[in-house]
Amino acid sequence: MSDEHDERPGAQGPGGEAAPPVSGRRRLVAALWPPRVTRAQLTVAVLLCALGLGLAIQVRSTSDNSPLRGARQEDLVRILTELDNRSQRLQDEKRGLESQRTELESSSDQAAEALRQTRQKARQLGVLAGTQAAQGPGITLTVTDPHGGVEADTLLDTLQELRAAGAEAISINDVRVVAGTYFTQGADGVLIDGHRVAQPYRFEVIGNPQDLEPALNIPGGVVQTLRKEQATADVVRSQKIVVDALRPPEQPDYARSSQ
Repeated sequence: MSDEHDERPGAQGPGGEAAPPVSGRRRLVAALWPPRVTRAQLTVAVLLCALGLGLAIQVRSTSDNSPLRGARQEDLVRILTELDNRSQRLQDEKRGLESQRTELESSSDQAAEALRQTRQKARQLGVLAGTQAAQGPGITLTVTDPHGGVEADTLLDTLQELRAAGAEAISINDVRVVAGTYFTQGADGVLIDGHRVAQPYRFEVIGNPQDLEPALNIPGGVVQTLRKEQATADVVRSQKIVVDALRPPEQPDYARSSQ
């Protein structure tokens, strides 16, 4: 005889009494509880938990170490403005190149137009290479270092900050700065391209003053770094900065024109 109970309504249980009917909810609860967790599912859950914890710690650490975490609202606005200005300069350069291409394609005398653009480009490259003097709006940055704490790496960081802000021509204490300029820390002071320069260090910089000066004053930037070295940085805007320190044109030893 079978001991199984019939769950149908009206079924007889042991002793002849009617067994109570089992509802659908009770059958669902019996199927889901207690939960049946396999070892593979438990391992995946632990790994996902560890991954989430690691990501949260990484995000928290990155946020805590951000140099902008303690910046004031006006400093953040200034940084955002500087980024917008950089983007605008790139857009202007793109439009200028597209305009040159259009003029060259539509000119009736393409040879003369090409010659004009080539001469204009040669003058621009001469300014970048330091073989031609330049003038225009910009700033004068004077770094005074009475305690001798400013070294070559600090001056290099200053130069890089000015370049990133759009500086187009720079001289430091009558030494013309070009793409290949290098700084070294010598026994008797700082050398720029092998030339010893003494403080106060005077930067003559041509570029947009509205971009150059704020770039030096961002939180954790040049001015704050110089103050930590007990040095002072004086910035003066001007509508006419003259960069007339020149470098002799360099002739390549091996490269020759292929034309």
